[in-house]
Amino acid sequence: MQYWLFKSEPGEWSWDDQVKKGVEHWDGVRNYQANNNMKAMKRGDKGFFYHSVNEKQIVGIVEVVNEHYPDHTDESGRFGMVDVKAVKPVNTPVKLADVKAEPKLADFALVKQSRLSVVPVGKAEWKLLCKMCGVKP
Repeated sequence: MQYWLFKSEPGEWSWDDQVKKGVEHWDGVRNYQANNNMKAMKRGDKGFFYHSVNEKQIVGIVEVVNEHYPDHTDESGRFGMVDVKAVKPVNTPVKLADVKAEPKLADFALVKQSRLSVVPVGKAEWKLLCKMCGVKP
């Protein structure tokens, strides 16, 4: 199993929207590296749902339920999407400032590649962040 972090602007698509919908496609990604991250996803992979912009915090956990396929919103045909389902909210949202303050997360892609909307999360990072979020890994 691999782990990921999905960033979303809460005004566009929030954790509450994801929970209400249950399963939804993660579309609109127009960065090649983020798209390649989604190409690497497998059914059953887990991810953090991250509110970007003003909140900048991990708020929930999702699961990949459908692997990479063409994004219907991409007229160029270059980019794809995956389907994710809401699994559970975190008990304690973890802010970006808390992530940056943790020395063990200094090389985490959220810190190093802050502009990417979909980033990988290493196993040790996943375990540590789950602990910080107050959820079982």
